[in-house]
Amino acid sequence: MTDAMIGSLGILALLVLIAANMHIGIALILVSYVGLIALVGSHAAWGMLEVVPYTFISNWTLSSVPMFVFMGYICFSADLTRGLFDAARLWLARLPGGLAIASVFGCSGFAAVTGSSVACAAAMGKVAVPEMLRNGYDARLASGTVAAAGTIGALIPPSILLIVFGVIAQVSINDLFLGGIGAGIATAVTYVAVILIRVKLNPALAPNVAEHVTWTQNFKALKGALPVILLIVGVLGGLFGGLFTATQAGAVGALLSMGVAAVHGRLTLPVLRRSVVDTLTTCGSLFIVTIGASMLTRFLTLSGVGYMISDAVDWLGASPALLLIVIALVYLMLGMFLEPIGAMLITLPIFLPLVANAGIEAIWFGVFVAKLLEVGMITPPIGMNVFVLSSTVGKSVPTDIVFRGVFWFFMADIILLGLLIWFPSIVTFIPSLM
Repeated sequence: MTDAMIGSLGILALLVLIAANMHIGIALILVSYVGLIALVGSHAAWGMLEVVPYTFISNWTLSSVPMFVFMGYICFSADLTRGLFDAARLWLARLPGGLAIASVFGCSGFAAVTGSSVACAAAMGKVAVPEMLRNGYDARLASGTVAAAGTIGALIPPSILLIVFGVIAQVSINDLFLGGIGAGIATAVTYVAVILIRVKLNPALAPNVAEHVTWTQNFKALKGALPVILLIVGVLGGLFGGLFTATQAGAVGALLSMGVAAVHGRLTLPVLRRSVVDTLTTCGSLFIVTIGASMLTRFLTLSGVGYMISDAVDWLGASPALLLIVIALVYLMLGMFLEPIGAMLITLPIFLPLVANAGIEAIWFGVFVAKLLEVGMITPPIGMNVFVLSSTVGKSVPTDIVFRGVFWFFMADIILLGLLIWFPSIVTFIPSLM
């Protein structure tokens, strides 16, 4: 049996184990270890299993992940999102579908303190969806807006997806964050356009609930959102201003989030305990997956499968645009069944060499992949954001209603992905300024 055949069987075995519901990280490590035994022998394979986890996890940049995750869970557990939504609601209520638009901006703001689309959807789902339903909004529009807008969490910094991509691809985390801002803003604008168009065509979806709001009330609402706004400015301003590194930014953000929660009287022992446990659980699972992906990279390199796929693409004469379309289709299909980080880490060892050979900029590709994976978060049959939102709001909005609600946003995302391919400056413009 040739090395390439061993590598191909390894990929097939990996897909079978994932389909059997084995944890992605364990499946990656198991397949890679057995494959390495077949390629280089048990002694060398065991040596890699000893060295790779420490070598990868000791990467200093990865230390920012637990800090940013902890910052997000503190904000989520202490319910610091309500101020953002209330401010957006008062300022935007006069627009058609104003509460839905406020939800998009609320998710965008909360994304800047969590970096997680799931946390975004869950937190805003508790606040925004009940408010829209009380005001007569159609359940499909209300739930679909929040489920889709939650995906902005993986684009607006600090994005955990972009941090992991930066570590794997060995590119600047700061540049990825800056590129994510452009894609995040484009996504928010696209979602607002979808809401405006749908409500204009069918006003019954969002009854006009505009109330007479004075400027005093508007600025009072802004005051309620000010602590979280200052947290966002402090973390991102210091990071992009060169005051501290990504790891230091995470630590500062975690400390500031605890301070904001304490000022609001919400830093209770249960909140702190829940945030710590959720952070440890999330990061433990994430690091197991990243170790497995690092093992898989070595396995595929030694087997020659990556080079074989690259040669096949060259033989087909695929243009960069065609290559990106194929990659997009793969990620959209994987997104239907796998969680984003797992899907990304399984495929990057194969896709990164292809992208580099095609002359595609790594920063742009990282943001493009993050966007693709987040589209998968609202794609049936899994659509993790959909199920998270449905469980958050309870029986008032069944899962099938949420899926119907996100359909229009999904179609808008497909259009936006095309625009990102044809106009890469949407992503690269802000990093080029820095």
